[in-house]
Formats: sequence, C-alpha cells, structure tokens
Amino acid sequence: MKSLRARLLWFLLAAIVLAAGSQAFVAYRTVLNEADEIFDYHMQQMALSLRAGLPPSAAVSGLSDGDENFEFVVQVWTIDGQRIFESAAQAALPQRAVLGFSNVRARGTTYRVFSLQSRTLVIQVAQDMAARRHMAGTLALRTVGPIALAAPLLMLVVWWVVSRSLAPVARVRGQVAARQADDLSPVSESGLPEEVRPLVHELNLLFERVRHAFEAQKHFVADAAHELRSPLAALKLQVQSLKRAPDEATRELAVNRLAAGIDRATRLVEQMLALARQEASASADMPPEAVELQEVARLALSDAIAAAQARRIDIGIASADAARVRGRPEALRTLLRNLLDNAVKYTPEGGRVDIRIAQQADGAELAVEDSGPGLPAEERERVLDRFYRSGESQAPGSGLGLAIVKSIADQHGATLDIGHSEGLGGLRVRLRFPSIV
Repeated sequence: MKSLRARLLWFLLAAIVLAAGSQAFVAYRTVLNEADEIFDYHMQQMALSLRAGLPPSAAVSGLSDGDENFEFVVQVWTIDGQRIFESAAQAALPQRAVLGFSNVRARGTTYRVFSLQSRTLVIQVAQDMAARRHMAGTLALRTVGPIALAAPLLMLVVWWVVSRSLAPVARVRGQVAARQADDLSPVSESGLPEEVRPLVHELNLLFERVRHAFEAQKHFVADAAHELRSPLAALKLQVQSLKRAPDEATRELAVNRLAAGIDRATRLVEQMLALARQEASASADMPPEAVELQEVARLALSDAIAAAQARRIDIGIASADAARVRGRPEALRTLLRNLLDNAVKYTPEGGRVDIRIAQQADGAELAVEDSGPGLPAEERERVLDRFYRSGESQAPGSGLGLAIVKSIADQHGATLDIGHSEGLGGLRVRLRFPSIV
C-alpha cells in the first residue's frame, strides 16, 4: 500500500479487531474457568447436604420420567451398593465413581462428576459439561457484548482522526498541484504535523533556490542580450567597412579591427559561459573538499603566463605559505585565473604581477597585486558588478572577470577586498577564506 492514509487505517483497524478478538477470547476463557469453579463448588455443597440421608418418601425410584433432567443428575447408594435414589434413571452414569471430581462419558456427552462417601452413603452429583459451557458462553457474551459494540465505534473514531490528521498533507498536495509552473511561492506550513513540517520546509527552501536560479538566469539573459548587441553591431559595421575598403591599406586596417572585434566578442562569450557555469555549480550543492592554495596558484599561473610573457610582464608567486581552504578546486582556479588575467590586462608592458598566499590564525589569505594604474576608490565596489568596465580605453574587457571572482568568493564564504598595493603601486585584490574546521 503506497497510501499513508490507507496504511494507517489498515493497521489500526486490524489492531482493533485483533485486540477485540483477543479480549473476547480471554474473557470467554476467564468466565468459563470461573463458572467451573462456581459450579464445582455448588456440586460439592449439594453432595455435602445429602450426607445426613434422604427422607423416606425419596428413598424409592426417584423422580418421575417427566421430571427427569439429564443436565444435572444426583445418585445415592448405600455402602453395600444398593441404589436408594436416582434423579434420572436414563442418565446411564456408572454405579461406582472415583471419589472427588472426575469427568465421565455418558449419553454421548461428558459429565462433570463429584462423588462423596459418608459412613452409610455414597453420593454422586453430575452435571453435563455442554450445559455448563452454554451457561459460561452466555455469561461471556454479556461480557464481550460491550466490546463488540465499542469496536465499530472505535474504528470510526480512528478513521476520523487519521483523516483529520492527514488533511493538512492533502491541502499541501492540492496547493502544489494547483499552482502554475512559474509559481515558486512558499507553501503554507500552518497546521502541519511535526513529522511533515520539515519536509514542507525543505520544499520551500528548494522553491527559494529555484526562484533565485530563475531570477539569475533572467538577469543573465537580459544582460547578455544587452551586452552582445554592441559587439555584434560593431562587427557588422566592420564587415561593411571591409567591403567598402578602396585600397589594400584600408582593407588591412578593417581586417585588424574586425579581428579585434571578434576577439572581444569571443572573450565576452567565454566570460559569460564561465559565469553561467559558476552559478550552475553553486546551485548544484556540490560537496566541498580541502584544497591546497599553492597548487591552485601553480595551475592558474600556468594559464596566465603566456599572456604575461607576450607583454613582458614579470608574473609569479612572491610568497606562499602552506595554506588549505575548503572548496572546489576548479572554481578556485577560475577565480585566481580571472584575477591574473585582469592584472595582466591592465598592467603596462614590462610591469609586474605578484601572487601572495598567507596562512593566518583565522583562515587563509590570497592576494594578487600588480604595478598597473590601480582603481579610484569610488570605483572599487562598482567593478564587482556585471558588465561594468573601468578604464575601457586602456584595455578591452567584458566586465565579467571580477563579477566571476565575487561569485566564487561568495560560494566559498570568502571576503573580497580591493585596495591599493603598497609594494607595487597598482591594484591589490585580497581574499580571506575561513579556516577549515
């Protein structure tokens, strides 16, 4: 059974039926045992009352045939074996019996027999066990009757309680089923049982994450459409200029401009895809791992060294402690590569870019410094926004490099600080990662 309601009802109703049946059986057995004790006591008392003897009128054939009762039989003999009284001549009970209580087969049934011997008489009192069981069953039925009446009422109560208890779950199911595909508002948690509320709470958290992902996707698509419009229009104009070029020199200039425009559009698309990948990996809740910052710096440096050598920029690791952080290695490599690309792009030819890694008491620190022009203080926060470009006349860019850095830093719980490099005179970007617990 996949339905929780059906499962609860089935097991609870089955438990009620089983409990009622067990109680009825126990009540019947208890009443039967008590009836046996009471009837045995009555038989014993009757036998004891006959020890003094019978009146002369009774010491003959006994009762008439019409008054004979085979359910309860009394027989009396003298010591020498002469029967002086028999309440039912056709009872066919043995003329001699074991003293005390015994069970005897007669007339196709079983009799409970009590025999008592006095100085002059042997007294035998017998009762049909079928009659005894019938009376015991009647008493037991009176005891079990209220149980039989209460069981259906208890079943109705259980059905009502289970239905009422699961009504909030049905309400939540109805709310989720009735909403539109783009409706990610939280589901009401009011009135839910404690066992179901955590599930609905986690469902609301999932809705919240999906809503943030959808909003980020909408913003990303809107920004991408806006930012791609300008480079594509510029490429179209450059192609038209190439077509109208009157001589070889003008044609070569148009080709160079077209190639630069293609490079810039390619770089923009690459950065946009990198940002989309980082946001997707953040929403995937991938488990973090311990990462060596020295290894991340070495890999990121190998990615950026070709562009630095092309501009004769001295790039390398100035200092590096053995520092470890908890995160995703590829994301951290992308973070540092973007910082290095940004530093190389804005550092003049023959300049310098340094990487510094320090292990501190409260965590690890990663810094990238360059000898470029730096940034004015009023722009150091704005450069973290998407598609914002500072000093656009100095170098081409997409405005996504530091936005990607900020996104990865937030994913790793790191604080990002942009300031002035005291040693190199340019820009310093510093990240502080929390310590590994």
